Amino acid sequence: MARLSVSAIHLYQRFAPHRLRSTCRYEPSCSNYAILAIEKYGAGKGWRLALNRIYRCKAPNGGTDYP
Repeated sequence: MARLSVSAIHLYQRFAPHRLRSTCRYEPSCSNYAILAIEKYGAGKGWRLALNRIYRCKAPNGGTDYP
């Protein structure tokens, strides 16, 4: 499941419009954060962390944030 999730994120990174991909306020980007979280914690908890990160991606939040 984790490998499938990471593959789906790689497809998003490759084919999503640049305008959408370049709006992340955090370092690493939200999609790279999702990959790191899924590899570290597995698909279930990794996706939960990634979705919480995307939810937090509003002004004035931002900065460096690793899983």
